[in-house]
Amino acid sequence: MNKTIVMAAAALAVAGFASTSAMAQDAAAGEKVAKKCLACHTFEQGGAHKVGPNLFGVVGHKPGEGADGFKFSEGFLAATAKGFEWTDENLMAYLEDPTAFLRATSGDDKARSKMTFKLKDEQERKDVIAYLKTLK
Repeated sequence: MNKTIVMAAAALAVAGFASTSAMAQDAAAGEKVAKKCLACHTFEQGGAHKVGPNLFGVVGHKPGEGADGFKFSEGFLAATAKGFEWTDENLMAYLEDPTAFLRATSGDDKARSKMTFKLKDEQERKDVIAYLKTLK
């Protein structure tokens, strides 16, 4: 009987861990982290472009979709021509190191992103992506 209780407790612990990691993205925390981005981006529907494009509805789209009037770099245009879009995985990599990501995605080792800011903290990147997903 002791063995059964221990196994049940272990199963509950694993289930608790799984539900915790399923909630690893926190949109409210991401909205706070996104304040670091306000110098260059807007987030509201129909918002103006700044140094970077408006980010409303960006998740699931290709660069430039919904960003009429923003001038994207040649690297972004090359990546877009190859079918690149803003998935969770691409956003995670881009936010960590925009230029390195753009070079790898476009195939141009001289491509440069206008975005020089790097969001190194993995949890902050996850949270920002969760926040971006709420902007529809």
